[in-house]
Amino acid sequence: MAIIHHTTLKPTKLELLTDWLPTRPWYRGGSGAPVLTKSGGFRLDDPEGEVGIEFMVATDTSATEPTAYFVPLTYRGAPLDGAEHALIGTMEHGVLGKRWVYDGCHDPVLVAELLSLIEGRAQAQAQSINDTPDPEVVHSYSGAPFTLDGFTPEPADDADGTRLPLPHGTVLQVHRVLVPVPENPPLRPEGALGHVARGWQAPDGSRPAALFMTLRTA
Repeated sequence: MAIIHHTTLKPTKLELLTDWLPTRPWYRGGSGAPVLTKSGGFRLDDPEGEVGIEFMVATDTSATEPTAYFVPLTYRGAPLDGAEHALIGTMEHGVLGKRWVYDGCHDPVLVAELLSLIEGRAQAQAQSINDTPDPEVVHSYSGAPFTLDGFTPEPADDADGTRLPLPHGTVLQVHRVLVPVPENPPLRPEGALGHVARGWQAPDGSRPAALFMTLRTA
């Protein structure tokens, strides 16, 4: 079980994302810096207890119409070998010291636990409360168990989000820009093998829900 420390972060997560988000091809903002608020998300536990795993919804309110971004993150006590390109930044944690923050789609620990969630073997955890399952996260999967022996994540960003090729000829589409759907909880799209979905807190006080990730055949 991950322990959530309520302490200082310098810089904060949102400050790191303010610089990083505009460098992504799926970023929808203009030339100015985004104005971000943390709008929700969930966590997963690393069985080894070494890597923090968070799935954050960060909303940019700099434009007339707010945009909600879905950002998987990992927090490590040392650099992840071979993942320099995926480093979002470093921060000083008031309890744990220096932490390296990564785009979690490139982190094999996050990917392994995410697939465990999709398969129903891992439990989504509340974003800010210790040892508390998050019942709002919905997920589905219809396929063979994933085998990750020798697997290395090689995600690719484009204007639509992040495509993460997986074993068994499947691809996980990470929906970086969240588009609310009318049904809550969101249903698995037709033809998809699996999905992950949840709601979040919008700036106007409403609580939209959307697909966070969709699993399909390649």
